[in-house]
Amino acid sequence: MKQVVNGLIKQTQTKQRLAVIRLELDYELAVLFEAMQKRERVQMEKSKEILRQLWEQLQKIDRREL
Repeated sequence: MKQVVNGLIKQTQTKQRLAVIRLELDYELAVLFEAMQKRERVQMEKSKEILRQLWEQLQKIDRREL
């Protein structure tokens, strides 16, 4: 029974983390878009790096759930 409860808690935490990552992705894509419009190369690179990190987090979560 304890394993079932722990599994449900972990599943809920994973879903919450995915929701947060999606919000962070949306925000950072908006930042990147604005930087592209203003031709701010430094900000574009920062945003791309943040997006790469978020993508890696998504990949880790995906691998754990398989």
